[in-house]
Amino acid sequence: QVQLAESGGDLVQAGGSLRLSCAASGSILRINAMGWYRQAPGKQRELVASITSGGRVHYADSVKGRFTISRGNAKNTVYLQMNSLKLEDTAVYYCAAALRGSSQMDYWGQGTRVTVSS
Repeated sequence: QVQLAESGGDLVQAGGSLRLSCAASGSILRINAMGWYRQAPGKQRELVASITSGGRVHYADSVKGRFTISRGNAKNTVYLQMNSLKLEDTAVYYCAAALRGSSQMDYWGQGTRVTVSS
């Protein structure tokens, strides 16, 4: 089992920055990739960014050049640095983890809310 705990969500003005953090606990050695997803009101959950244990990253087109995903030195944390925030970035952001050999995210956090105001 893997437990994921997000933090860092807040209310921020458009153009501002936030840094989300996700701490994994439990069977962290089984984790391959970690990622951030978001779900805006009335919309489906979507992938924002992901990073593998080897450091390969992937970003949604909508956040490229503005968001940066990274892993901490201890490898059980993942961060999402969000710059130049837009109103449309408002959502609940979820941390997720995929185990080695898995083709999907196996564990999810409870989410942290990001609200971007004008």
